[in-house]
Amino acid sequence: MFLKIIRPIRRHLLLLASSFMLSACAGTVEMVRDVARTLADIDLGGVADVFGWQTVEMSPEQAAQLSIIPGARPLWQNLIDESQAGAFSPVFDNGAVYGTGVNGRVVRFDAASGRETASVDTQRVLSGGIGAGDGMLLVATFKGEVLAFDEKTGKALWTAQVSSEVLSPPRAEGGMVVVRAGDGRIFSLDAATGKRKWVYQGATPSLTVRNFGGVLISRGMVFAGFAGGKLIAINLSNGSVTWEAVVSRPRGATELERITDVTSLPVMDEHQICAVAYQGRVACFDIATGNQIWARDVSSNAGLAMDNHYVYVSEERGAIVAYDKNDGTSVWRQEMLSGVKLSPPLVRDNRIVVADSQGYVNLIRNSDGVIVGRSATDGSAIITRPVPLPDGFVVQTRKGGLYALSTETTGVLPPPGVLPAAAQSPQLQYLCSLVPFCKP
Repeated sequence: MFLKIIRPIRRHLLLLASSFMLSACAGTVEMVRDVARTLADIDLGGVADVFGWQTVEMSPEQAAQLSIIPGARPLWQNLIDESQAGAFSPVFDNGAVYGTGVNGRVVRFDAASGRETASVDTQRVLSGGIGAGDGMLLVATFKGEVLAFDEKTGKALWTAQVSSEVLSPPRAEGGMVVVRAGDGRIFSLDAATGKRKWVYQGATPSLTVRNFGGVLISRGMVFAGFAGGKLIAINLSNGSVTWEAVVSRPRGATELERITDVTSLPVMDEHQICAVAYQGRVACFDIATGNQIWARDVSSNAGLAMDNHYVYVSEERGAIVAYDKNDGTSVWRQEMLSGVKLSPPLVRDNRIVVADSQGYVNLIRNSDGVIVGRSATDGSAIITRPVPLPDGFVVQTRKGGLYALSTETTGVLPPPGVLPAAAQSPQLQYLCSLVPFCKP
């Protein structure tokens, strides 16, 4: 009984802490900006833990069951800057993996070996990244600066200013860069110059949750979830709202209980788009009209994924649930990870890849929810979605570790930037000897 009382209290205290960090009240916006500007000078451990990422409630029996699951086959690992103040995610583009961290270094890695091949120092304290598209790499700062670099040369292209800190990767498509600011505004910038083209600003509740959701761009539209449980479709060319849908409505007697924010990216297929809200619901809508197709009660601050058959949700308390994407029928529920915080899921081959707050990467069979693989990284939380690679996927930890893994199981991680022994052929070693600073 004591634990049943304490857990809701702790959850509300964490939410209260997050509200002090990023409340959207008009009278506190400037204060929040000032705090954000000084994040580099303070202890960020508590700031990064607004959802209890450092708290684990796992029983010994549960841990024992998980310990016997075979590991995922490793591909490579490397290291980049720590990310305690943000939720940084690598990006795969044109055969390379790009990554960054709070200290401002943007690094290119070979996607096959994990070897660092180039880097550029932005000379900024970064808060969001990394985005790629239209031949650019995009990062952002706590001061609301958006920085664009040439993907091939690393040359700085332009710097733009938005209204507040940027916590998610900027997105580039169709000659535009779309940026979501911490105060809820969405900015469209010209990809060639960085000049502002339009701004969307919707109503924001007085109490909101700090999130790293960002935006989804597809079919000439910008899709984004908002505080208050709303999903908005915006015309990419001019910023006009095409439709607005309700994922979840606020419920409860207090402001804390009534928080129902969409804090993660929506997912979509050819016909529908789905989103999930914290303390709310998962819901799917017709892409063209915004009409609701189905909805189910659930709470998630992590996110969801979709394949040809199911919608997969990482629940707030560590369960993974699969719903039939046509009607929302619950298909399976995996609760072995209950007690840890989960990343958004990734669908890869016939696996669901989900990372957690203990730094583990979990492979779940998509047909029945069985955990078939589980690999440790560096012990720090992984809060962003795993990123697909041609032969697997890569994750970034809070400590800055980059870990590339296969969806196949078993193996031990090689040293940073080193290929598995089977790939170290004499031909590869000879070619590497011809290139300065090459390490086979």
